[in-house]
Amino acid sequence: MSVVIVLHEPQDLVNIAHVVRAMKNFGCKDLRLVAPREYDGYRVEGIAHQTQDILARVARYDALPAALADCVHVVGFTARGRTAKRNVQRPREAMAEVLSISPTGPVALLFGREDKGLSNAALDLCHRIVTIPTNPDYPSLNLGHAVVLTLYELALARGDEDRPFKAPRRPAEPARAEEIERLFVDVEHALAAIDFFKTREREGIMRTVRELVHRVPLDQREAKLLRAMAIEVVKDHERLARSGLHVDRQ
Repeated sequence: MSVVIVLHEPQDLVNIAHVVRAMKNFGCKDLRLVAPREYDGYRVEGIAHQTQDILARVARYDALPAALADCVHVVGFTARGRTAKRNVQRPREAMAEVLSISPTGPVALLFGREDKGLSNAALDLCHRIVTIPTNPDYPSLNLGHAVVLTLYELALARGDEDRPFKAPRRPAEPARAEEIERLFVDVEHALAAIDFFKTREREGIMRTVRELVHRVPLDQREAKLLRAMAIEVVKDHERLARSGLHVDRQ
């Protein structure tokens, strides 16, 4: 996937750093800066840690046409509605198209300066115009936020959402029926020890406990932990009884 982020006349070094961090988060490696007001890779790396691989590839240009010259598809981002007719898209549709085109050559995701966005001249260089749906009364996003949202949509388009979660370090087998039944016995003993059934109907309470446990199947380790808690309640009650101390449970 050959996707490059192009920042046209970025004004704030901190915003550049936020963009670099977003790129690192989502595996995007190529950043092009067009006439940045300031740029210092060392300072950027101090804000966006462990991004040396991206910073080593940063390319700087004096003019936007040069930065886009080798791109086969250019997507510009703007928060403002335009009177001129444009090929407009929402981010999800745009990123699906970007993903399909990117094998043929570099695809540019173009973002304008923080205070003014992209000019009409810059938008004229774009094949598609994307507006991220936000509150119409306050539509402008921070530059870094806009890039994060865009790269997230790109990640969804390439199927990252289907990536499996990291497996637990110590996987446990599902609890067997006999283990769950022993748990119910221990829970009932614990509730009886603290006089929980004194004003409540035992059978109904235990039926509810069963429903709760069965709603989220337990593994063996979880079942043992809950049993241990219930057993400790009973033991504590027995120790208290032997001590002869009176505890008001009301």
